Formats: sequence, C-alpha cells, structure tokens
Amino acid sequence: MQISPSVRALLVPDDNPMHPEFTCIYLVGKPGRQAITIDSGEAIDRYRWFIKGYLAAVAHEEIAIAAITHHHADHSGNLQWAKEALRAEIAIPANARPLLKGRIPRDVTTLRDGDVLTLDGGVRVQVLATPGHSIDSLCYYLEEEGVLFTGDTLLGSSTTTVWDLASYRRTLQRLLQLPNLRVICPGHGRIVHDPRQRLQMYIEHRNMRERQILHLLEGGGALTSWEIMLQLYPEIDPRLRRAADNNVRAHLAQLAAEGRIREYPGVPRRPPSPRAIQRAEEHARQRDLLIARARRLETQKRRQELRRQENPPTTEWKEPPRYELIGTANDAAP
Repeated sequence: MQISPSVRALLVPDDNPMHPEFTCIYLVGKPGRQAITIDSGEAIDRYRWFIKGYLAAVAHEEIAIAAITHHHADHSGNLQWAKEALRAEIAIPANARPLLKGRIPRDVTTLRDGDVLTLDGGVRVQVLATPGHSIDSLCYYLEEEGVLFTGDTLLGSSTTTVWDLASYRRTLQRLLQLPNLRVICPGHGRIVHDPRQRLQMYIEHRNMRERQILHLLEGGGALTSWEIMLQLYPEIDPRLRRAADNNVRAHLAQLAAEGRIREYPGVPRRPPSPRAIQRAEEHARQRDLLIARARRLETQKRRQELRRQENPPTTEWKEPPRYELIGTANDAAP
C-alpha cells in the first residue's frame, strides 16, 4: 500500500488480540533506491516471506537499514535475519541493546532522539524518543511528507498498553505538536488519516480512565488493580485482561507518585528455590528446542512440496506415458 511518495506499508493480517487486524511493516525511501524498513514482524516465516516477496515483486529495491520502534519481539524478531538475508544495517534504540540480547547481531547502529536518517533522493527520517509504551520506544517522522511511524505508541484500531504513564502523556503531547502531521503509520492496525484527532483521543482516553479509577476508589476501601480492571472493563476479551491490568497499574503508579492515592504494599510470594528455577529453565529450553525443530520441519515440508511442483512425478512412474501424433496436426477430429 502506497502511503506517500516515499512510504509503502506492508499490512500483514494478524489474529492476535494484542495486534488488532494487522502487524505493520514499512518501507521508506524513493522507489527503486535503497530504503529502510521500520519494524520487521515476529521471527516467523510469514513475515519474512511477506518482506522478500514484496521486495522482489513490487519494490525492486534493497534494504539499506532495518530499524525498529522498540524491543518487543513482534517488532524486532527478524533483525538477525534482516542482517543475514537482506544484508541490511541494523538500527535500534540506544537503550534497547540489553533488551534485545540474543536477537541482534554484534554490530548495530544505535539511534537517539534528534538523529536523522538520510536516504537517497533527499529523504530525511527524524528519530524521536517517545517513551511510555516501553522504556525504549522511538517514533520516526518524515516531516516533508507528514508521515509519522509510531510503533505501539499509537495503534490504528485500538488503544495501546502503557509502561510509564507520566512519560506516555508527555510523549502524546509532543507528537500532537509536530508540524505538518498528515498521517500516522502504526505498529498494528489501520493507517490513521486523522492524526491530531487520534492523538487527542488518546490523551482524553487516559484522562477518562484516571477519572474512572478515582471514582471507584471514592467508594471507600482499598482495591487491587485487578479488581479495578474488572469493573472498568467488564466485557473485555479475557485474553486482554492482563494488558488492561497493566494499564490500570500504570495509572495507579502515577497517582501514588503524585500523592493522590495511598498504596498499601502487597505481600509477595516466596521466590522459587534455585533448583526449581533451574528445572523451569531447562523445561523452557527443551520446549524452545522442540518449537525450533518443528519450525525447521515445517519449512522443510513446504520446500519439499514446492519441489514436487517443480519436478516430474518420478515417484509415480518408472516410465511415464508418452504420446505421439497420429496423422498430422491439421487432420480433423473424428
């Protein structure tokens, strides 16, 4: 999908309730020249095939830089692959390296607020530090064309999860002040063509949730974040309850820091023994090995199926039937 003269969107359908409608990958740069990708999907084949297929069939261009908006695996899972298969330079948030351990090559470029990525044809992509959804969240802004890439800071079909609410509110205000803003390209969901209205809606939504939480607490008695969440989101998809609880806790943390509510410390469970931790880690390691082996077998199976289509059916025939013309090609059919 063409978004602007220098921006193409690859909208990959996604059935994860945390990723409404699509997971989005963007190519930025003049068509036919070197480009950058912004995010690259999870480390599974369909995202890789989507990228390679698009590059081969539509874009006819090379990826110079593979950049990400933040460290979460559904945005950064293919960085190692992009380095090896696409020979791209890898660009990550400056504070994301420890969060990406094991998922990035040794040599990467780190990006900070105020950096500019300059591409062939005069395309300039500004780097904005926008913490809130995560500690390392970045947005990228192509001011000349009015295109803002938000990752999970702002989604196209729903609100998002928040790690630090005070930082997030400052981020939304900053994005609202960007000059020439015309379209938002989110990490998930549909392209946003009313960017300022959507940003303002996000600000008002967080203000509304704060008022709702304070109203619940006015009823007297101390509540847990989970109890508050169940009252605020009575009809939420159960698979999203943890995410909603995280947002409630972000609100409660800010309210407590401002002295507007009293927090009673909880009683944590006794941590597991070193032996139990070791067993759990070994179980997780074995599980991950099985999953990796299953993925390799699935890839091998698909390749075998493709090879079957490319070659004659030698497993069915020792000697295949042959056909020879009777008479001439111009003879009429009986």
